[in-house]
Amino acid sequence: MECNGEDDSKGIRKRKSKLPLKEESRDNGEKKENPDEIEDKPEGRILRVSQRARRKRKGEITVLKQTVPSKGRQAWCWASYLEEERAIAVPTKLFKEYQSFPYNKNGFKVGMKLEGVDPEHQSIYCVLTVAEVCGYRIRLHFDGYPDCYDFWVNADSSDIHPVGWCEKTGHKLHPPKGYKEEEFSWPSYLKACKAQAAPKSLFENQNATVIPSGFRVGMKLEAVDKKNPTFICVATVTDMVDNRFLVHFDNWDESYDYWCEAASPHIHPVGWCKEHKRTLITPPDYPHAKHFSWEKYLEETSSLPAPARAFKVKPSHSFQKNMKLEVVDKRNPVFIRVATIVDTDDYRIKVHFDGWDNIYDYWTDVDSPDIHPAGWCAKTGHPLQPPLSPLELVEALEHGGCPTAGCKGVGHIKRARHIGHHSAFSCPYSELNLNKESLLPDRLSGEMPAASPVPRNRKAEASERSTSPVINDRKCPSPGHVGMKSSAHNRPSGKTGPETTKLEDAESKSPCKKPLLCIVKEKKAPGGVLQTKDTIKNKECEDEETENNLLISNEIKDVEEPSAPRLLSQPVIVSSKLQIPGLPLRWEQQSKLLPSVAGIPASKVSKWSTDEVSEFIRSLPGCEEHGKVFKDEQIDGEAFLLMTQSDIVKIMSIKLGPALKIFNSILMFKAAEKNSHNEL
Repeated sequence: MECNGEDDSKGIRKRKSKLPLKEESRDNGEKKENPDEIEDKPEGRILRVSQRARRKRKGEITVLKQTVPSKGRQAWCWASYLEEERAIAVPTKLFKEYQSFPYNKNGFKVGMKLEGVDPEHQSIYCVLTVAEVCGYRIRLHFDGYPDCYDFWVNADSSDIHPVGWCEKTGHKLHPPKGYKEEEFSWPSYLKACKAQAAPKSLFENQNATVIPSGFRVGMKLEAVDKKNPTFICVATVTDMVDNRFLVHFDNWDESYDYWCEAASPHIHPVGWCKEHKRTLITPPDYPHAKHFSWEKYLEETSSLPAPARAFKVKPSHSFQKNMKLEVVDKRNPVFIRVATIVDTDDYRIKVHFDGWDNIYDYWTDVDSPDIHPAGWCAKTGHPLQPPLSPLELVEALEHGGCPTAGCKGVGHIKRARHIGHHSAFSCPYSELNLNKESLLPDRLSGEMPAASPVPRNRKAEASERSTSPVINDRKCPSPGHVGMKSSAHNRPSGKTGPETTKLEDAESKSPCKKPLLCIVKEKKAPGGVLQTKDTIKNKECEDEETENNLLISNEIKDVEEPSAPRLLSQPVIVSSKLQIPGLPLRWEQQSKLLPSVAGIPASKVSKWSTDEVSEFIRSLPGCEEHGKVFKDEQIDGEAFLLMTQSDIVKIMSIKLGPALKIFNSILMFKAAEKNSHNEL
């Protein structure tokens, strides 16, 4: 099948019919045949096929024939690819309206401001700016924060709203960093920024038809924790917008919250776990966890259960293995790739990016806004990444640059802040970063006030085991939470993540100026949840990242010897987040041992170039030969501050002695930053 190299957008344009649809004959009064009507003679019925449906089918065929530019090989198009692979694309009818071909163009422009949901804290509405427009997608920026937190949404997303929506609907708007909620005003802010509010006409969700449901704010239910899908927890409806409502897990941090509809497979009525003999995870520190009773809990919380009739049965999907589609690459969201469904379950599909190793396969919900029918990119004007060919894999390795097979050096583990990389250290596809949730600290770490009194994080008895199907979350029974880094369910409501080291004063007076990148690496639990101080102190198993909190020896000069290093049990710097008694004395001692580090704050280091980082490494005693390694790996100041001891030893291939000195210097930079702020 030949590919049409031209953008045949005219192929779907409305054409004038050569024959009138309905006309009375002037000669004999007989009605002329309507070309869009087919008579079923035996039944005497008229079957109508609308012109719109015909144009739609023709348009879909047209976009499948559009070519995608491809370096060093013949132009690629869906039609030829499907024929070569003897495969079929997922039928368009299987996609939701917001996943399928849009009816309108993307009218957003760079610089427009709006309000929207923070994808990492879905109970929070923030001030956002359009940072990039690509096809039917927009990249949104949190005003006042580094652009490493930017995220992509479709132009018809239900999570974005026009300026003033929060005030109109009674929702709290989280202002830009440096602004107080009571002081923030959209008119004055837009004037100060010389910016334009996105027109209300661009927001598709403003015209949504609201279907009455039985859910009300405050009602209780049982819900799946999406970050730990094996857990079903006690939850509450805390907000409602149009046909969606916000699920919050009782006494848990708001970072677990998510929006869903009545037909979501993740929610169940009160008593569902008992009926289906499933374990129900109760709120942390609930006093009657072993003998949890919904009846008693509802009475204690003065709340009502969501009625069973409010829960709608989600119809089974018809996605099948080996069908092909277009999928946003979650590791590098700027890309949409050609993908194949390799597995399915009741409400999810497992996608494989064609030409890539299957280690990059992952599960996604069938109603995700990040999956689209074949031809969606061509239709909306978004670049599509065609399948990788074996030749491309070889050429990429031969030409140098990023060593990860298939990666062309585009994207960065720190997301939108960097557009490219040259090493495995910064590559979002490298084995080093494959299972890392994020190298970024929580954007709101240290900013969010306690939502409720913080329950104490008591350490459970080692022998305590509940035989009841109801379990208190203080000690999660899941294998994924025992013997690993930390319990993702060890963060009660009101506890925010570890305090992020500040790099500068609260905020510049200019409302539109972006602060520096936060450079402290936060620890995250397997579900991507930040560990709190209590969880760091109380966790029962050894964290594989405890090496990050190095113990600095008083005799650091001996560390670089081949023999095992002698480390003191009293830490000089455990972490930039923890207060350590006697730090000034030990800081002075370490400053003498590493004079080139003394007094340099992390905010200054974060601005270093790769050459400056390399030069600094050479200045450390016994590390002269390692400066070149950092330069070769393109490690700048920000990347340097994010490194762990494991990164330095395993990725940079540096021996333990020099690695300790290098990592200790990173900790000292961070401590110097904190000390400088404490003195202010």
